[in-house]
Amino acid sequence: MIWTVELASYLDDAPWPASKDELLDYADRIGAPLEVMENLRELEDAEEPYETIEDIWPDYPVDEDFFYSDEDEYN
Repeated sequence: MIWTVELASYLDDAPWPASKDELLDYADRIGAPLEVMENLRELEDAEEPYETIEDIWPDYPVDEDFFYSDEDEYN
Protein backbone atom coordinates (compact mmCIF):
# COMPACT_ATOMS: atom_id res chain seq x y z
CA MET A 1 0.00 0.00 0.00
CA ILE A 2 1.54 3.27 -1.14
CA TRP A 3 -0.06 6.60 -0.29
CA THR A 4 0.85 9.99 -1.66
CA VAL A 5 -0.58 13.35 -0.70
CA GLU A 6 -2.43 13.43 -4.02
CA LEU A 7 -4.03 10.00 -3.45
CA ALA A 8 -4.91 10.74 0.18
CA SER A 9 -6.52 14.04 -0.85
CA TYR A 10 -9.37 12.05 -2.40
CA LEU A 11 -10.38 11.09 1.13
CA ASP A 12 -10.32 14.63 2.55
CA ASP A 13 -14.12 14.90 2.47
CA ALA A 14 -14.82 11.27 3.35
CA PRO A 15 -17.53 10.67 5.95
CA TRP A 16 -15.19 10.26 8.93
CA PRO A 17 -15.34 8.15 11.03
CA ALA A 18 -15.80 5.41 8.46
CA SER A 19 -15.37 1.68 8.05
CA LYS A 20 -13.31 0.15 5.28
CA ASP A 21 -16.49 -0.61 3.30
CA GLU A 22 -17.78 2.96 3.72
CA LEU A 23 -14.46 4.36 2.50
CA LEU A 24 -14.49 2.04 -0.50
CA ASP A 25 -18.05 3.09 -1.31
CA TYR A 26 -17.16 6.79 -0.94
CA ALA A 27 -14.05 6.47 -3.12
CA ASP A 28 -16.06 4.64 -5.77
CA ARG A 29 -18.82 7.28 -5.76
CA ILE A 30 -16.38 10.18 -6.22
CA GLY A 31 -14.44 8.42 -8.96
CA ALA A 32 -11.17 8.11 -7.06
CA PRO A 33 -8.26 6.61 -9.00
CA LEU A 34 -7.67 2.87 -9.03
CA GLU A 35 -4.66 3.31 -6.72
CA VAL A 36 -6.91 4.74 -3.97
CA MET A 37 -9.31 1.82 -4.31
CA GLU A 38 -6.45 -0.69 -4.18
CA ASN A 39 -4.98 0.95 -1.08
CA LEU A 40 -8.35 0.88 0.66
CA ARG A 41 -8.86 -2.79 -0.22
CA GLU A 42 -5.56 -3.57 1.53
CA LEU A 43 -6.79 -2.09 4.82
CA GLU A 44 -7.60 -4.37 7.72
CA ASP A 45 -11.25 -5.01 8.47
CA ALA A 46 -11.05 -3.25 11.83
CA GLU A 47 -13.79 -3.52 14.45
CA GLU A 48 -13.59 0.21 15.10
CA PRO A 49 -14.11 2.71 12.27
CA TYR A 50 -11.19 4.74 10.99
CA GLU A 51 -11.41 8.20 12.57
CA THR A 52 -9.20 10.14 10.13
CA ILE A 53 -6.80 9.67 7.24
CA GLU A 54 -4.02 9.49 9.86
CA ASP A 55 -5.47 6.15 11.03
CA ILE A 56 -4.92 4.83 7.50
CA TRP A 57 -1.67 6.63 6.68
CA PRO A 58 0.16 7.60 9.92
CA ASP A 59 2.69 9.70 7.98
CA TYR A 60 -0.02 11.89 6.43
CA PRO A 61 1.46 15.40 6.37
CA VAL A 62 -0.43 18.01 8.33
CA ASP A 63 -0.43 21.76 7.74
CA GLU A 64 2.39 22.24 10.25
CA ASP A 65 4.62 20.10 8.03
CA PHE A 66 4.37 22.63 5.20
CA PHE A 67 4.42 26.00 6.91
CA TYR A 68 7.15 27.48 9.04
CA SER A 69 6.10 30.40 11.12
CA ASP A 70 8.53 32.27 13.31
CA GLU A 71 6.53 35.19 14.64
CA ASP A 72 9.65 36.79 16.15
CA GLU A 73 11.13 37.05 12.68
CA TYR A 74 8.33 39.39 11.60
CA ASN A 75 8.22 41.59 14.72
